Amino acid sequence: MKKILILFLVVSSTTFAQKKLDKLLNKWNNKNVPYMSVETLAMPKTKAILLDAREEKEYNVSHIKDALFVGYDDFKIQETLKKLPKDKNTKIVVYCSLGIRSEKIADKLIKEGYMNVYNLYGGIFEWKNADFQVIDAFGNATEKVHTFNEGWSKWLKEGEKVY
Repeated sequence: MKKILILFLVVSSTTFAQKKLDKLLNKWNNKNVPYMSVETLAMPKTKAILLDAREEKEYNVSHIKDALFVGYDDFKIQETLKKLPKDKNTKIVVYCSLGIRSEKIADKLIKEGYMNVYNLYGGIFEWKNADFQVIDAFGNATEKVHTFNEGWSKWLKEGEKVY
């Protein structure tokens, strides 16, 4: 009985957190870009180009392995297009901290004709919260995640917060 109660509490708290994140993303995003879950991205069969739409100092603290830095404030579409395959059907997943900045960058890729572009739901915070690995600028596994600022850090439940 105790195990069932613990399982219920874990599922309930996860569902509550999910609804809060949904509310946040609905407030900031226009839903032009479909989401991909961190679980789907982590599946071995999911082959995609990963683009990190955070600032360089955030990327250097940690990022998802194989992610290409494209930035946000100084994002340059032409430079980014040079990093991407010419095949407009290439699967591309863009992420940031939670999925707000990444939607704007992903939307620009869609406007350039890319047809298989996704926004990582919950960004690197959800990735780390699901206990998936992040690496630092030297390629070493790390627990650190740049949380942008103290206010946004509440969304990171796992790992070491840096801001």
